[in-house]
Amino acid sequence: MDFAKIWEDTGMINRGIVIFLILMSIASLTVAIWKWLIFRRMSRDTKQFAPQFSSALEAENIPEALALADQYPKSHVARVLGEALREVAPLLNDPRAAGAAIVSCERSVEREQILLANELKQGLGILATIGATAPFVGLLGTTLGIVNSFMGMAEQGGGLEAVSGGIAEALIATAIGLVAAIPAVWLYNYFTARLDTLFSELAYAGREMIDWMMTRQARRDIGAGTANYGG
Repeated sequence: MDFAKIWEDTGMINRGIVIFLILMSIASLTVAIWKWLIFRRMSRDTKQFAPQFSSALEAENIPEALALADQYPKSHVARVLGEALREVAPLLNDPRAAGAAIVSCERSVEREQILLANELKQGLGILATIGATAPFVGLLGTTLGIVNSFMGMAEQGGGLEAVSGGIAEALIATAIGLVAAIPAVWLYNYFTARLDTLFSELAYAGREMIDWMMTRQARRDIGAGTANYGG
């Protein structure tokens, strides 16, 4: 294939369509690299943050736990649990506020998850749009190219062999449209699956912190009851 010859023989409209499809492919690749870097950093920081945060909670070292959350701002778990713990920290040492602290923590985790979901979904709409529309943009270029070929045959005469080259050139637009669409659809599904995994991790981590707060309060209640009984 002589791509230079094909490009030279392509009409201005089809050239514009091909350039537009190439830009769509570049946009898709840019979003994919951007999202992959974000998710990679989040997973890496979370692996470092989670065990240290759990140890700090088990030791009831709230300042250290909050410092760890600040140390790993790119971790999705650190962000959600850190904000929730920061909100309820003033209530943790007040036995009368134990129930309110647990409810407040649950609501804070849910709120931070919603905010994080909105941020992490940015860019996925571009992948979905490219995956859904690129084939049709390519088909538009093919249709216009075929129409031009047959109009030329009607004006200048000749058989199908006279316009076969033009039809082949027109079909290039469909091929480029598919090349732009298929990776975009695959990447959209991939990042959607990654998001589901991330939010499963968040749900588990949030539940673990709530369980820690409930266990902590239960121990205090048992200790207080034992003290009262002994007194």
